[in-house]
Amino acid sequence: MAVPSNTGNDQMPFVILTRAGFDDIVSRVAADGAVFHLNPGLASDAEIARLRAVGARVHVLASPADHAGSPELDHALDAAGHAGGPLWVEREASVPAPAATDEGPWPEAAPPWRFARAAGSFARQALRRLGTPLGERRLMVVPYLGFGNAGKIWVKGRVLDERGFREQSRQDSRWRNLFALYQRLESDEVAGARVRAHFQGQSHDTLTDEGGYFSFEIAPPVAPGGGWHTVELELPGSGAGGDGEPVRANAEVIVPAPTARFGIISDIDDTVLWTNVTNKLNMALMLARSNAHTRKPFKGVAAFYRALQHGAGGNENNPVFYVSSSPWHLFGPLLEFLRVQAIPVGPLLLRELGMRQVLNLTKHGNHKLGKIDLILSYYPEMQFVLVGDSGEQDPEIYAEVLKRHPKSVRVIYIRNVNPDPSRIEALDRLIEEVSATGTQLILAPDSVFAAAHAAAEGLIQVDRLGAVRSDKRDDSIRSDG
Repeated sequence: MAVPSNTGNDQMPFVILTRAGFDDIVSRVAADGAVFHLNPGLASDAEIARLRAVGARVHVLASPADHAGSPELDHALDAAGHAGGPLWVEREASVPAPAATDEGPWPEAAPPWRFARAAGSFARQALRRLGTPLGERRLMVVPYLGFGNAGKIWVKGRVLDERGFREQSRQDSRWRNLFALYQRLESDEVAGARVRAHFQGQSHDTLTDEGGYFSFEIAPPVAPGGGWHTVELELPGSGAGGDGEPVRANAEVIVPAPTARFGIISDIDDTVLWTNVTNKLNMALMLARSNAHTRKPFKGVAAFYRALQHGAGGNENNPVFYVSSSPWHLFGPLLEFLRVQAIPVGPLLLRELGMRQVLNLTKHGNHKLGKIDLILSYYPEMQFVLVGDSGEQDPEIYAEVLKRHPKSVRVIYIRNVNPDPSRIEALDRLIEEVSATGTQLILAPDSVFAAAHAAAEGLIQVDRLGAVRSDKRDDSIRSDG
């Protein structure tokens, strides 16, 4: 079969035959330098233009093709003048495809999208490329980090019909990073599954929702002390634990220590690590090209967050919470990132999304507000330091949090990542509005600036400023290297 010439990209060229295949591939493949050959009518002119704008080479076949090896496909590629070489071709084009629109790859009328349902050959091709057998799929419980107080604890998780995820390493190639991302996004949720939680000798049952998610709010008989606590989870009667026993997992729950003076609520995207969340395609490319070992936080963030956690007293053990518009599918990689980069670990409150929405993150402000409201409802007497960035709506979201909970916000730190003059003007107005309430909104160029302000406000030890400067300098050296 004739194929495209060498693109200079480490991905093989893609021949896409169906709309489903188009949605699947372009949402997960690094577009910069990639080559896509499309059946006629699969994508709108606007979609093709967007792909080309980020470095993809997009070619529309002269005539429709049904499957790999079809005479029509061979003729179309030959007519384009391609040379021989490896080529990925979608297995078949038998699934009816929704019409392309200028609104994006997921029309609102389409059913909730599940990656690789119609274009599942991508997974098989990637597995063959990696030399990894498909293996057996099995039921699993994915617990998330929970939190609580002396009277109640909150636990959340998900039940999936999915084989375990392989741990990633610094040596992983882009293909392995891409496949690891695929594994986490292409998860088969189990709706209506019974989940049982065990804590302090009591058991509590619930059912998973249509997305496979479950949550518990448990009032323990004995007030849990400060620190991490374990809630045992199981799927009663599943008998799928490998030895005939029910599937089990442990959820870790944090209760703030009595020494804690304040809490920290931080965004993740473009605050802790660079994701370019304002550009969904670039965000997908970043996730596909890297992992927790190769991604780096913003310079000085790790030391600044450790300083906030330790507080001015040095051993306050202030709790840290992370609220992000990223989907729960990325909980594992984000938690691993925090641990690998020595950033304080705390509950991550992410977003429940269907696959057609993963790269179309809209109304994320409502999501973040809801999660922050939930956190503050557990700690009505505690003040919080809010940390975000200027890229999207964090300043506006935090200002709304202040309106709703005027006694709960100690200070707001916003990393300035958007140099647009109109955005700066909007932030200046917001700073004035927040200042009128007696709370400060600090627009900080970097972690050292924010740490200096925090030290002056008595939030962190002055001695910690040197560590933040050193951490920023070390991060710069690693980045340059």
